[in-house]
This record gives sequence, C-alpha cells and structure tokens, in this order.
Amino acid sequence: MLSIEKSLLPADALLAEYVKEGHYSDCYSTDVRTTVTHAEYVAAFYTTPLFKLERIILKWIFGKPSTDHQARQLGAGETETFAAWYVEKRSKRQILMCDFRGRTRSWLMVSSATENDGAGTRLYFGSAVVPVYSAETGTSSLGAGFKLLAAFHKAYSVALLYSAKLRLES
Repeated sequence: MLSIEKSLLPADALLAEYVKEGHYSDCYSTDVRTTVTHAEYVAAFYTTPLFKLERIILKWIFGKPSTDHQARQLGAGETETFAAWYVEKRSKRQILMCDFRGRTRSWLMVSSATENDGAGTRLYFGSAVVPVYSAETGTSSLGAGFKLLAAFHKAYSVALLYSAKLRLES
C-alpha cells in the first residue's frame, strides 16, 4: 500500500473547515493511470469489498442499510444520503459526507491530470472527527473511544483508498 500517501489538503478542499484545533483530520491521496470521474470514484469507493463489510456493520448495528445502486446514485448526485451519512456539501469534483450523529466527516475528491502534471487522476480521501462539548467539565474532547481507535482508523483509511484504487484500475 505504498502507493497511498498522507497528503496536505488541497486549498479548495471541502474538508478544510474541519482542520482546526481540537478536531482530528486526515488526508490521503493516490494516483490512478486513467481518467476517473468523481461519480466513478465515489461509486468505486463505496462498493469495494472492504467498504461493503462496513456497510453490513452499519446495517446491523445502526439499522442503516445501503446498496451498490445507492452508492452509484450518490456519486451521480441523485441522492443526498447513503448508509449512515448525508451530503453536507458537494461540488463537481468532491463530496463531504456527515454521519447521522454529526461527529464524523468523510471526504472524497478527484483532481484532473492537468492539475497533477501528468496522466491519470489523483484520488483524495480524508476524514474529520468533531469534538464533543461536555457541559459537565466545560471542555471539548474527541473521546476515549476515538483515541483508542485512532491507529486503526488511519490504517483503515489507507486500506479503503487502496481498495478503491484497485477497483478503478481493474
């Protein structure tokens, strides 16, 4: 998975508003050899075998089912919800999803070959976790659960992007 890199967010990234003190955010990128539309990327990302496992978990634990058809509709801009997320913002090249609890954001973006100074498409995937304010303590925190799972989250993010890359290159 050496082809996945930790990256800085592009200047126009919809995820940028969540890159601030107290929030967790990340950004990973990779290049594919072909031209990939944003719709194709979104559909590929949410229909990989790895993400399908997450979809099963979301259905089982939270009652939030989803299908491959719905993933394609999301990519095509035909729906504003998918599994446990809703579209917070969307543009021609990117989508920012918010989970139903309002705590996490998932972001997908493509950049064209001309922006990469080469052939193919650059794929970006990032996420953010918003801290929860405690009236009892008067402080905000990401929570012990996230701190325990942070290393898993990073590895899983890389695996998800790599899975999407493999699907798009096959």
